[in-house]
Amino acid sequence: MNSFKVIFDRDTWQEIFGSISKNKIRTVITIIGVLWGIFIYIVLSGAAKGLDNGFERQFENIAMNSMFIWAQQTSIPYDGFKIGRQIELKLSDIDFLKKRVPEIEFISPRNAKGVFGSSSPLVVRKNKSSNFNIYGDFPEFTKIATKKIYDGGRFINEEDIKYKRKVCVIGEQTQAELFEKDENPIGQYIKIDDIYFQVIGVHKFIPGGGFETDGDIFIPFETFRKLYNTGDIVQWFTIAAYDEADVVAVEKDIKTVLKSIHRVSPEDERAFGGFNLGEIFNKIVGFARGMTLLSLIVGIATIIAGVIGIGNILLISVKERTKELGVRRALGATPAEVRNQIILESVFLTVVAGILGIILGAFVLAGINAATIDMTDFPYTNPTVPIPFVLGALFIMVFLGTLIGLIPAQRAISIKPIDALREE
Repeated sequence: MNSFKVIFDRDTWQEIFGSISKNKIRTVITIIGVLWGIFIYIVLSGAAKGLDNGFERQFENIAMNSMFIWAQQTSIPYDGFKIGRQIELKLSDIDFLKKRVPEIEFISPRNAKGVFGSSSPLVVRKNKSSNFNIYGDFPEFTKIATKKIYDGGRFINEEDIKYKRKVCVIGEQTQAELFEKDENPIGQYIKIDDIYFQVIGVHKFIPGGGFETDGDIFIPFETFRKLYNTGDIVQWFTIAAYDEADVVAVEKDIKTVLKSIHRVSPEDERAFGGFNLGEIFNKIVGFARGMTLLSLIVGIATIIAGVIGIGNILLISVKERTKELGVRRALGATPAEVRNQIILESVFLTVVAGILGIILGAFVLAGINAATIDMTDFPYTNPTVPIPFVLGALFIMVFLGTLIGLIPAQRAISIKPIDALREE
């Protein structure tokens, strides 16, 4: 009860402000020490979160545990085969991989014309023509990499695959080059390598989706096989593992299974290539978490240094107010009342410094956000610090302020009234 009485006592606050006003410069310098600590914590934590948010935005349209696997040439002779044998992935590999690598959630074979050094097919519509990359895909591909289709259109479905339909999904650039500005391409026909395809959708280009561009055309995988006579050959697999799976281990297991299927030496590290988006994303998340931890360590260390400075100020203040404290004790002030006043002064200075640091940090983060809000190509957006983290930092500051205030408070109540009154 005495503690609450001190907090709401007008005379207590008058004495606190009177003490602060006697040493304004010294008090301001000390407050800056604590302010700087919470400011560093807020800015670094917010910056780390902005980086985390930025990469999440870059990966929002593709599974975070995804990877690409393709075949290359052998680098080790094995099982009667010479070095330099070109490996070819097959559609039949999919069943083996699903059975022997249970961590695989989705797997989609892909073929393409216009990538990996091959020439882009000529696409013609009436008197307009241009070269675009052509992809042969299954509907399952969109479960790994989202395709945003404009209203009125759709992506490839199972019926398209089953009946080898000559349908296609075109890109924004394809539409711009082959169609009039206000013309709806849905239901219209274009010629791909002299074969007519009906347009069933227009996809919005999203950076970060692998090798793709804003002019790509997607057709059913089975139709691609028939058009280009690729048989069972697959250029690469796009694979997504379950969220809880170790993507690095999954990639290793996939390559091990493929080596077994295609009679490749288990020691051959060049026969199959891979690009593991999940591994990259996990490294980015780890870096962001490391930044957050670093900001916490640096911020707390700076806060502690500032709080110690407040403790030193109060020790000096207690020494300067020895006679005043002696008078209060002689007039009936209890040791608890004197202790609570000193602690309250410590907590007050700490909280004021903390709030100022949070406000200043919030302004800086708002400035960073305003400067990067339109930078869609740069993986950075919305640098913020969660409210629980801010409240947690304030709680730590109150705790440290109380703790450090106990030292000058104990010094104050150790002064005997008679000795204090003799002090000159």
